[in-house]
Amino acid sequence: MNSFPDSTLALLTRGYAWRPGRGRSRGADPVRVRLLGRRAYVLSGPDAVGFFYDEKHVRRRSALPGPVLDTLFGRGAVHTLDGTAHRTRKALFTGLLMDEERVAALSERVLTLWRRELARSRGRELCVFDAASRVLARAVCGWAGLPLSDRDLRRTARDCVAMVDGWGTPGPRHWRARRARRRQERLFARLVERTRAQDGRQGAPALAKAAREPSVLEAVARHRDADGALLDPHTAAVELLNVVRPTVAVAWFAAFAAHALHRWPEQAAALRADGGARARAFAHEVRRFYPFAPFVGGEAAADLVRHGERIPAGSLVLLDLYGQNHDPGLWEDPDRFDPARFDGRPPEHDVLVPQGGGDARSGHRCPGEDITVALVSALAADLARRSWTVPDGQDLRIPLHRMPTRPRSGVVIVPGP
Repeated sequence: MNSFPDSTLALLTRGYAWRPGRGRSRGADPVRVRLLGRRAYVLSGPDAVGFFYDEKHVRRRSALPGPVLDTLFGRGAVHTLDGTAHRTRKALFTGLLMDEERVAALSERVLTLWRRELARSRGRELCVFDAASRVLARAVCGWAGLPLSDRDLRRTARDCVAMVDGWGTPGPRHWRARRARRRQERLFARLVERTRAQDGRQGAPALAKAAREPSVLEAVARHRDADGALLDPHTAAVELLNVVRPTVAVAWFAAFAAHALHRWPEQAAALRADGGARARAFAHEVRRFYPFAPFVGGEAAADLVRHGERIPAGSLVLLDLYGQNHDPGLWEDPDRFDPARFDGRPPEHDVLVPQGGGDARSGHRCPGEDITVALVSALAADLARRSWTVPDGQDLRIPLHRMPTRPRSGVVIVPGP
């Protein structure tokens, strides 16, 4: 293993284009590499998804590097847990983020604010990425019951973008992400403490008689972990951010959707003809075609064997998400944008994996995937029904060396009447 050169610099400089074993035949994984001086094994394919998300094979505790925790997920987040601790904490998220009525309510909030944003910008240039991040932050914070001022909402939008934008790179973007996380964790911890103080004044009988469902803020503040204890305010703030931040990150997909509608204008006509099923198919294809999460990682929980290759305990194990979503063995003509591949059928389980794989309720798959699909569907269908132009001179290229990437201009449009 020591004969393998370290690939950390190649990953940082090539980004999504760093795909070890590219062009290999399916089933030829794992591919051996070294990252940050550690031996690592890169897996890909639907059977690799099941292998990776089996907790007897791969664990998350202590596997996520500090720079990722200090920017993207937060210390003590559900992503770092395994076993009963993970299932108990994960139930909090699945109950909040996979409820159809809650998802529909969030989608309605987003669309209302999005339409106002476009109405205010008629005849003037509007950056889709920036506008979507503001709309999504305001919508999800209101939906979650977070009593934030306009100033705080604007700051939360910028900070959540910074957290996502800075996790995969050294330098100024990374340090902005760290500062943004610390600032939002302090703000959200204060909201948790204030909610608990209000609960204490009302008393348990009043809470028991409450007819309405608790808000996201209340549910997180009152959640008890597997040990029966409330989350400490910092960890509760981390988990609140793990609701808000991924929702704001849908701004990346909003920009990609606008990019696709501009590049392939025939897709707008298809969406206008059927803004329901075709909109969902369009959202799935945006998530498959455009680069978002490059991979997910964990640590080998024991000495493993995959396809005859030994994976020693403690090794880094990566699941290649971007590579799988462009695998010609899984997708016909994978470099062609074609929402029709999802017409009339949902994506196959563990084949489409832009936000991870496995089971969302019991495993580590993102429980906010339903929200992402609903929001991208709604925003794309709304854009398709509108008249807008794309000013010349902007840079619409999507650099694969940058993680996470997006169109360089953010997709600037001029909404029509």
